[in-house]
Amino acid sequence: MFCSIEDFKTTFKKRLETKLSKSINDATNNDVYKTLGQLVRENVSKNWIDTTTYYQENKQKQVYYFSMEFLMGRLLQTNIENSGQFLIIKEGLKELGFNLENIFEEEHDAGLGNGGLGRLAACFLDSLASLNLPGHGCGIRYKYGLFEQKIINGYQVELPDYWLQESYVWEVRRPDRAVEVKFGGYVDMVEVDEKLQFHHKNYDTVLAVPYDVPVVGYQNETVNTLRLWSAESCREDFNFFTSNKNDYYHFLQYKRSIEDISGFLYPDDSTYDGKLLRLKQQYFLVSAGIQSIIKQFKAKYSADLLQLPEKIGVHINDTHPVLVIPELMRILLDEEGLSWEDAWRITKRTVSFTNHTTLSEALEKWPVTMVKELLPRIFMIVEEINERYCRELWDLYPYEWNKISALAIIGNGEIRMAHLAIVASYSVNGVAKIHTEILKTKEMKDFYKLYPQKFNNKTNGITHRRWLLNVNPDLASLITETIGNRWIAHPKELTNLIKYSKDTAFQEKVAQVKRMNKEKLARYIKEHNGITVDTNSIFDVQVKRLHAYKRQLLNIFHIIHLYHILSENPNIDITPRTFIFGGKAAPGYHFAKKIIKLINAVATVVNKDPRIQNKLKVVFLENYSVSLAEKIMPAADVSEQISTASKEASGTGNMKFMMNGAITLGTLDGANIEISECVGNDNIFLFGLKAEEVLKLYSEKTYRARDIYNIDFRIKKVLDELMGNHLPGGESEFKDIYYSILSNNDEYFVLKDFDSYCEAHELVDQTYRDQQKWLSMSITNIAHSGKFSSDRTIQQYATEIWGIRPRF
Repeated sequence: MFCSIEDFKTTFKKRLETKLSKSINDATNNDVYKTLGQLVRENVSKNWIDTTTYYQENKQKQVYYFSMEFLMGRLLQTNIENSGQFLIIKEGLKELGFNLENIFEEEHDAGLGNGGLGRLAACFLDSLASLNLPGHGCGIRYKYGLFEQKIINGYQVELPDYWLQESYVWEVRRPDRAVEVKFGGYVDMVEVDEKLQFHHKNYDTVLAVPYDVPVVGYQNETVNTLRLWSAESCREDFNFFTSNKNDYYHFLQYKRSIEDISGFLYPDDSTYDGKLLRLKQQYFLVSAGIQSIIKQFKAKYSADLLQLPEKIGVHINDTHPVLVIPELMRILLDEEGLSWEDAWRITKRTVSFTNHTTLSEALEKWPVTMVKELLPRIFMIVEEINERYCRELWDLYPYEWNKISALAIIGNGEIRMAHLAIVASYSVNGVAKIHTEILKTKEMKDFYKLYPQKFNNKTNGITHRRWLLNVNPDLASLITETIGNRWIAHPKELTNLIKYSKDTAFQEKVAQVKRMNKEKLARYIKEHNGITVDTNSIFDVQVKRLHAYKRQLLNIFHIIHLYHILSENPNIDITPRTFIFGGKAAPGYHFAKKIIKLINAVATVVNKDPRIQNKLKVVFLENYSVSLAEKIMPAADVSEQISTASKEASGTGNMKFMMNGAITLGTLDGANIEISECVGNDNIFLFGLKAEEVLKLYSEKTYRARDIYNIDFRIKKVLDELMGNHLPGGESEFKDIYYSILSNNDEYFVLKDFDSYCEAHELVDQTYRDQQKWLSMSITNIAHSGKFSSDRTIQQYATEIWGIRPRF
């Protein structure tokens, strides 16, 4: 790239002048961002081309990771770091009068995801490239992200997240590689030479145009690809509509309906039209992706598609892209003329599947009538897969109608996507040890009995290069100064920090970094929320998607309880706390939005009460995103990971906080269990029911939330306050929360875990007073966080599932 600071400055100024017609003296930070982004992307292009060429010329097996979400965050800093040009660019811009940190702030987060699922996919792409592995992403280029969250009078308000309002400097449009995706119509069956042929007719065509984004490996020469598909109308449609001058306006309406397919992430599926649009999105992604893969395979690898599994792996990230299976079958059968047996054998050896949930509502099911109408040939293939599979079940379980019905792919008028994924893939993995065990012994136990060889565990991971090296440079520098820099390429070497966990000099340096990060976040809170927080207080953080099972409600109930204590005795000896929340509720998720309102209502009361002497502050940071997380994680003291045991598949926020020295306060759920195994129970705050206890309460139906309400005066006081006039909004504002706990019997055991949660918080308070002990715990967490690098996870996927080898 740039061989010196002077080389960078000369190149940069010339590009600024030629592309934006501006001198360096007139340039804004945004001008600098656009120019710098283009330069960085262009300078990785040679490695990008060389990487692609190498894979093809060496006939190397490649994996394509299909996901509805890729929560990439900002890429400028990552790409500069990964290209090894950080110091040259930073110093060059400084000499030109610009601060690189300010330039990073000009980049809008790409609106390609929502939460952990999408961020995991992004971390996986980073690790694939950094480990020189041939793996690429396949997603949708959403015009709008999920939404931009505003908090107005305590309520979540959703605004459009038009992240593509300005050009996205990282993407390259590839119109020459566009493919057609077909919806609707009907299928004609014709017998030719004693073989049935299927002809799809009278369909609507959508053009899928790929936009490629480079995924730059860390300081190596590998650049993989994230391919994002955009839905567009075909030129022929314009000619058809403009045969009559009045049809022009019909064409514009039609064009908008086509573009809606890649218009925005996760349409509201509470209506038929919203559900239909989601199905269109999912098929659009998989059809475009699979067509592209097959074309490339035939052009660069072999015309013999029986060899496909040897050179291509297709991985489906949760149930959203499961239509990969019938779409691959369709192409092999209808377009390539293979027999059913060969097509099925190829598909089962090509596709692997990650399940991300134990929540039944998250295991997608599509109405048969909808699929049959929108995707007639795909439905026929799914129906045939189900028919053949059920015959196999009959041989295993003759006359056991209920069992066969429960295991079938199609049942009760629905297509069960998780069932299809398990039956048609060669690998099914969970994302944490406990999650995989629950799948095998409960949620999917009958499938596990059928296919025990398919099931395996791959505990999630995060890229330590972004979540430590990039977001916490002072801590990263301290680590390198202490143990050397091998941890950047070999994250498990962070364990070398263990011997410094009780070193008071090192502890003080870690504490100094944490103070600086807390001061930065405090300034952000003051600027955006108008709240002054005490940086000497415990920064207790819960940032994640709003959902009942994640139990933000338990957190805010405890805060109300603490407020009651302080109101009654303001002089009580308590370590000051700043409770920080962030996260979005789905637009149609009324209950989660009420929890956001409750958090903000409590914040309004608590933050303005002079009696409690600033010992308690509550902050809700709006529009939680990757870039906001990057400000929060380094500043956190306590990481709230308090989901109902058995409900969180893994979690990755827990790993990010751990890596930055926050101590987990959590249930024995998801990857919390593996974190506790690594750091030891003395370095984590655990509380609450265990998974087996939760599952037992569900099965025996012995839990009575009202009994706890009647016995525990603390809980009664908290809940009664929801129905009183003490909180903004009046007595009717929070009645849904009140009744969900008492009338609906507290589905996620908030009251059951409340006492244990309070005890854990008291232990946090007492431990924080002993700063040497606290810092020892913090350093121990950092030291063991290398195990949770996505490099480890991806290496396991590569060797144990995909069978791919590094380029170098």
